[in-house]
Amino acid sequence: VRNIDKSSVLIVNVHSFGARANDHRDHTKAFEAAWDKACKSSSSSVDLIIPRGEFSVGPLRFSGPCTNVSNLTVRVKASTDLSKYRSGGGWIEFRWINGLTLTGGGTFDGQGAVAWPFNNCTTDSNCKLLPTSLKFVGMNRTVVRRISSVNSKFFHMALVECRDFKGTRLNITAPSDSPNTDGIHIERSSNVYFSRSHIATGDDCVSIGQGNSQITITSIKCGPGHGISVGSLGRYPNEKDVKGLVVRDCKMSGTTNGIRIKTWANSPGLSAATNMTFQNIVMKNVTNPIIIDQSYCPFSSCTSNVPSKVKLSDIYFKNIRGTSSSRVAVQLHCSRGIPCKKVFLENVHLYLSSSGGGIGENQSRNRGSEAVSSSCRYVRARYIGTQIPPPCH
Repeated sequence: VRNIDKSSVLIVNVHSFGARANDHRDHTKAFEAAWDKACKSSSSSVDLIIPRGEFSVGPLRFSGPCTNVSNLTVRVKASTDLSKYRSGGGWIEFRWINGLTLTGGGTFDGQGAVAWPFNNCTTDSNCKLLPTSLKFVGMNRTVVRRISSVNSKFFHMALVECRDFKGTRLNITAPSDSPNTDGIHIERSSNVYFSRSHIATGDDCVSIGQGNSQITITSIKCGPGHGISVGSLGRYPNEKDVKGLVVRDCKMSGTTNGIRIKTWANSPGLSAATNMTFQNIVMKNVTNPIIIDQSYCPFSSCTSNVPSKVKLSDIYFKNIRGTSSSRVAVQLHCSRGIPCKKVFLENVHLYLSSSGGGIGENQSRNRGSEAVSSSCRYVRARYIGTQIPPPCH
C-alpha cells in the first residue's frame, strides 16, 4: 500500500484549456496544452482529468520525459480526416514516460469504418499504414486498466520498446471483417503482462513481434479474430530474437487460429524464437487450433519456396482442449532449412466441431479421435499424455 500526500498531487483538467464535452469541436490543442502542463510539473504525482462526456480529437502525441502521470479518461473519438495522420503513426501516442497510469473506464473510439476501405495491406507490401489507436513507445513502468478500444483504423494498441508494462481488464472490439485491426501488438519490449481482457476484432487478438522477451498473456477471451500469434517473424533484416513467452488460461471462440507461430519464407537474416509455453487453452470452433507456419507469404511478390531462416525451439503446448472446425487440428509446418527443435505437446484434446458450430465436444468424442488429424513437416515433436488428434508419424 502506498500513501500519497494529496497536497503534492497536481490535478490538471482539460476543461481549463477550453475543452468541452459533447460540443463536436476538435479538442486536440486543448488536450496537448493540458498534457504539456502535466508533464512539465514538478509535483510528485499528476492526475490529468478528462471529465465525463465525449471529446473529438485528432492525432495526439503525449511525450516525456516525465514521471508518475495518471491519465483518467471517459470517451474520446478520433478524427475521420485521414490526411491528419502520418503513415505508421498513432492516433494517440505515449512516448518516453516513466510511471504512466491510464485508467478510468474510458473508451477510445477510432471510428475505423471510414478508413477500412483504404486498407490494402493484406495484398500490397508497400501500403500506407493507417494509424494505431493507442501507441506506446519507449515507456517504462506503465499500467493500463479498465479502458475500451472500439473500431480502430489499424491496430487497437501497439507497444514498441517498452519495459515493465501491465494491461488488465481491457475491452477491445471491432467487426470480424475489419482489416489489420490487431487487438494488442508487442514489439521489442520486455516484462510485459496482459490479463483478464476481452478481445473481439478482425485480426490477431494478440500479436508478438520481433525482439520481445518475458511476455505473459493470461486470461484473455479472444474471438472473433485470428487468435494469438507469434509473428510474423523474419520479414526484415536484423530482426531480434523472441524469448520467454507464456500464454495461459485463455479461451478462443470462433477464431481463424488458436495459437499460431508464423515466420516468413525467404527471410533475409537469421533470427530465433525460443522458450515459448502455451498452457491451459480452450478452443471453441477454431479453424486452426495449433499451427506453426514457417512458409508465411501473403503477397504475390514474396517467394514461398525459399525456406525461412527463423529458428524455432523449446516450444511447449500443454493442456490444449476444445473443438476444431477443420479436420487438421494440429499443424506443425517448420522450415526445411532450419527444422524446429524441442517441440512438446502434452495432453492435447481437440475434437471436430459439431455441425451446429458449438463446442460439440461430447458429440465429437463419440465420432472417435480419427475425426481430426495432425500434419507435420521438418519437425520431430515429442508427445506426453493423451494426444487427440493422434501424433504425426
